[in-house]
Amino acid sequence: MISYIRGELAAVEDQKIVVDVGGVGYGIFMSRQAIALLPPSGNEVKIHTYLNVKEDALQLYGFLTRDDLEIFRLLIGVSGIGPKGGLNILSCLSPDELRFAVLSGDAKTISSAPGIGKKTAEKLILELKDKLNIEDVLNRAAHGDEVAQTGQESAAEGMQAEAVQALVALGYGSAESLRAVKKTSADCATVEDVLKEALKYLF
Repeated sequence: MISYIRGELAAVEDQKIVVDVGGVGYGIFMSRQAIALLPPSGNEVKIHTYLNVKEDALQLYGFLTRDDLEIFRLLIGVSGIGPKGGLNILSCLSPDELRFAVLSGDAKTISSAPGIGKKTAEKLILELKDKLNIEDVLNRAAHGDEVAQTGQESAAEGMQAEAVQALVALGYGSAESLRAVKKTSADCATVEDVLKEALKYLF
């Protein structure tokens, strides 16, 4: 099992990179979103990996964080979604956007990924809904990988969750609603304040 690879970023292709480790080049498939966040070639990178074993090939799939890797594992655990399909989804949606699309039942957003039809998206939502939590999404948005420590922070996350759900109810997509709410000021005192500010980013 290869947990991660650390080395020099030697080449970048459409959905694949090459990492040079001691003179050996490892080809690693990655989402376009993740590749866009990599430093220029020649810099050192650390890529968390998933090894996919096929009859005729061994394929490495790479991720910038362990959280991204765990989301990928959940995706390929859904019947009908293989590693390529999982990567296509993560090329269109960030892990947090995917989480909220699942939690809000937004099959349309998920099916926008190449090769993912409406029925597959609905199956994904059904199988993953109980495994994800909206507070985790908003907590990561505010604190990275840290856990919220105060009641004030928890209250703010609760307001943001309500605001996102309200925007979805108004007809906005789950991913765009989440992005807009994540941009709002920490000074918002009520759900209404969050909504008013988020709506400015949606118009």
